[in-house]
Amino acid sequence: MSSPSPTSPLHVEQRGTVLWLTLNRPEAFNALTPAIMRELDACCTRAEQDRSIQAVVIAGAGAAFCAGADLKAVMEESQSGEQGQVLRRFLLEAGKVFTRLEQLPVPTVAAIHGVTLAGGLELALCCDFILASNQAKFGEGHAKYAQLPGGGGSVRLPRRIGAARTKYLMFTGSLLNAEQAQQWGLVDQVADGAALHNEVEALLARCADKSPIGIARMKALVAQGFEQPLEMALRAEIDMCELHSHSHDRNEGLAAFAAKRQPVYAGQ
Repeated sequence: MSSPSPTSPLHVEQRGTVLWLTLNRPEAFNALTPAIMRELDACCTRAEQDRSIQAVVIAGAGAAFCAGADLKAVMEESQSGEQGQVLRRFLLEAGKVFTRLEQLPVPTVAAIHGVTLAGGLELALCCDFILASNQAKFGEGHAKYAQLPGGGGSVRLPRRIGAARTKYLMFTGSLLNAEQAQQWGLVDQVADGAALHNEVEALLARCADKSPIGIARMKALVAQGFEQPLEMALRAEIDMCELHSHSHDRNEGLAAFAAKRQPVYAGQ
């Protein structure tokens, strides 16, 4: 898949083993459109199929990360259906893309600068890590305009920061600065504005020498563990360990440890 032109609403660039996806509608604060969701979907396919990609980063061009969904663009693109039906179709398709992003077998990072609101926050919550500039602002935002979260915000946000803090952000429409967001557990790391991308690259470099199949399986175990009763999740972990014992990388890791050398992983 070739990268879109600089005028594309999603700029795609592979830097080494990292796929950088930059929301590219700065004049609209990178609000999400059906076209952006289709391109994100295609990039998920690329990340699933291209073994040279070991991580995915989502960033935003201009002064914001993402201000949410562009409902005007959603309505303009639809050729049929009343408003509620059109919105439902968009949210269902967007939800599929968000879930694909969340379930990618490689580490994912949301690199947040400026403001992220509503659907932009829901997009960030699908990533494994959220790193933020010290100038970033975070809000849920839907209540200000009598809207409801439809991209998973009422589900993923409380799992990250708890129900009470989620309701505070939802009901009041308040903004958190980067330091507050980190204290609440929404943000994993805060960086000086100019150093944000360097910090993202440093984090991913610490993952890059690990076994790709090991990371993918750990990621799957953590996700499944949230959905399952404790006993079932513990059994699933043991089952995965048994399966993993037959992998090349697991045996290479043990051999490298015994020989006191760096392992050479094959991702299988």
